[in-house]
Amino acid sequence: MSDVQSDVKRFIDRLTERTGVRRQANGPEPTWIAARRQAGAARFEALGFPDRRVEAWKYTDVRAIARGDFSLTDSAEFSPASAAALTLPLDAHRLTFVDGVFSAALSDLGELPAGVAILPLSQALADNHEAVGGPLGRLTGVEFSPFSALNTAFTEEGAIVRLAPGSVVEKPVLLQFLSRANPRPIMCHPRVLIEAGARSQATVIEHHVGEAEAANFTNLVGEIMLDRGAVLTHYKLQEAPLGDLHVASIHVDQGRDSRYTSFNLNLGGSLVRNDLVTDLNGQGAEANFNGLFYAQGRQHVDNHTLANHNAPHTFSNENYKGILDDRARGVFNGKVVVKRDSQKIEAHQSNANLLLSDRAEIDTKPELEIYADDVKCSHGATTGQLDEEAVFTLRTRGIDEQTARGLLTLAFAGEVMERVELEAVAERVELAVAGKLPERFNLSGLVESAMSLHDD
Repeated sequence: MSDVQSDVKRFIDRLTERTGVRRQANGPEPTWIAARRQAGAARFEALGFPDRRVEAWKYTDVRAIARGDFSLTDSAEFSPASAAALTLPLDAHRLTFVDGVFSAALSDLGELPAGVAILPLSQALADNHEAVGGPLGRLTGVEFSPFSALNTAFTEEGAIVRLAPGSVVEKPVLLQFLSRANPRPIMCHPRVLIEAGARSQATVIEHHVGEAEAANFTNLVGEIMLDRGAVLTHYKLQEAPLGDLHVASIHVDQGRDSRYTSFNLNLGGSLVRNDLVTDLNGQGAEANFNGLFYAQGRQHVDNHTLANHNAPHTFSNENYKGILDDRARGVFNGKVVVKRDSQKIEAHQSNANLLLSDRAEIDTKPELEIYADDVKCSHGATTGQLDEEAVFTLRTRGIDEQTARGLLTLAFAGEVMERVELEAVAERVELAVAGKLPERFNLSGLVESAMSLHDD
């Protein structure tokens, strides 16, 4: 048996073992769940883990995942004090998962507005599994990638967010994923499903964080469906422990006049892969992709994005910033596809990268694929280093070198960060990127000064 076959067999055996345990505890699964699970396992077994001969994975080696001896857990035990130290200080409707298992003790939904449902996938399946079967897997099926197939095979838990037409959720919805330092590495395959009815509005935060010594594998699939005029702001704050492996596939279906805004903020994890896809299917639909990835040591962060303009009069704008230090490696592949007859669309894409070390690497590939003639499209990518003259100028103003470099690095990220409206999220990013800086009431002026120097 080849190494590749052995890697795949290990995961399939784990699934078989898990299925047996599940049946003993809960009896047979509904037919549609069992069928999808089998389809996911079959597709994964046929594809295997992607290697670097696959174009979409050319710069990302997933052998650390393929060869990992991961187990599954039913435990959601986590110290409340430790969880409180890790969670974002936000007044939010909160669902918490520990190594992929729902924790009622660490969740607090509070009073939900009329027409809004937020619940763990396990509860949704228990309450009415047939109502979940239609939307679940509609956007991201087993064909999307080997990891989406693997997720389908193992899916047990996740989050369901449903917004009735016209409903507005004033407080953010916080989906918190905690990773523990386990004696044996754990894998989890959560599913996130968001259904936003016509003219509904919400902010959803995905927060991945955990204990410093954790070394687990998270393989998440998210499906977001926006009906006519729905508005969703989606934050993903990924500050997983530096030993964690993280793969995520997010697929968005946008109806007429809907607006989707993504903040994809990656700070943690040893190996990270994000796939973000939106289908702009109705006239007037708008998508905004804001991304920031910061990596150091030997971290590897790979972001693949795709905006499909499937209807005329649609708009997309993408701005991703990468900051790489030490021997870290970043990958950015952003693609815009304008379908035939999708006239009068507008699509802009930018990727700028800052290398803080001579050994850091970035592979960037912005792409435009256009099959219509009445369009406005642009793309570009840049890579550079800190301006030493700007560092020197800040030092002449009494700022020490470390703080000066931190300010300039933060200034580089400023174009993305100034759009972040949640203070708790911005503070986490600022601390990771620039370290402990002067008090915030002084910081804005210093950053503005640093940005002007950097622009010059």
